[in-house]
Amino acid sequence: MLLSLVLHTYSMRYLLPGVVLLGSAPTYVLAWGVWRLLSAFLPARFYQAVDDRLYWVYQSMVLFFFENYTGVYCLYGDLPKVKKYNIFRQIIKAQVFDWIVADVLAIRQNALGHVRYVLKDGLKWLPLYGFYFSQHGGIYVKRSAKFNEKDMRKKLQSYVNAGTPMYLVIFPEGTRYNPGQTELLSASQAFAAQQGLPVLKHVLTPRIKATYVAFDSMKNYLDAIYDVTVVYEWKDNKGQREESPSMTEFLCKECPAIHIHIDRIDKKDVPEEQEYMRRWLHERFEIKDKLLIEFFDSPDPERRNKFPGKCNHSKLSLKKTLPSLLILSGMTAGLLMTEVGRKLYVNTWLCGTLLGCLWVSIRA
Repeated sequence: MLLSLVLHTYSMRYLLPGVVLLGSAPTYVLAWGVWRLLSAFLPARFYQAVDDRLYWVYQSMVLFFFENYTGVYCLYGDLPKVKKYNIFRQIIKAQVFDWIVADVLAIRQNALGHVRYVLKDGLKWLPLYGFYFSQHGGIYVKRSAKFNEKDMRKKLQSYVNAGTPMYLVIFPEGTRYNPGQTELLSASQAFAAQQGLPVLKHVLTPRIKATYVAFDSMKNYLDAIYDVTVVYEWKDNKGQREESPSMTEFLCKECPAIHIHIDRIDKKDVPEEQEYMRRWLHERFEIKDKLLIEFFDSPDPERRNKFPGKCNHSKLSLKKTLPSLLILSGMTAGLLMTEVGRKLYVNTWLCGTLLGCLWVSIRA
């Protein structure tokens, strides 16, 4: 019975991070809202600088759990250098917590507050988060014919004009890759064959629009593109690749390691015309596919379950994440200890969600 209790407790270890991360969201939004009002008559750069710092605080609190609560991070290749503008072209699949990988890389470059995302349009309806991500510089895009190129260019240009430091994260596959979803993979492979492109095995055929618009809008300002390929060390009992672990499974340490391969591509090596860039982007995904074939299927056991090159087992100091956890947890506890604070907290959840959804629907 004692063993059963221990195992049950271990399986529930994701509850503490979930409660802390979601529970501190209203506190964060309140702090951001106060600063938004106070900075209304200040130059935009002052608002942006503090907003980036606030974002750093929240995301480093998130990383407290994902750095100390889970498996290890194995980094390979070219770690990003700190510049004003970079693009992370991320990732082998749009899994639910791939954004954590961008945070993992950015905090190691002292750039956590500067991370912004190109996101699927449906995510704008997330309570509190959907509205705030748009305020922090996130760009919501729709697929195919509904893609609003003009709106994306306008937003990116406004950030460039304001001198906003930015690590822009793009997911070119556009949807989650799941080895079990054979229809999705077959459709992706059929599309590649129809376009005269090599068929890919472990990744989906990438979409070009968001990557092209981002590069074309920022090419005079950005430093480089970082091509990031991620593998979650997660297999079934037969050693076969499975769908990436859920956040719950990851926090329960059922994924022993995350392997992150980084290629730095100088902007001069990226073709500027859209059709040439389409081919170039597919070639980058061919490289990803070869990396993954080697990782999962190499006949040489010494080359399997790792990327080429040296693996750097990266461990982040507690000084980077613990203060943020204490600050936001303390502020949240302080709010909940008084009746006025509890009302403010609940109203932030309710009104913030409703007003946020109204805002993003008007701006759509």
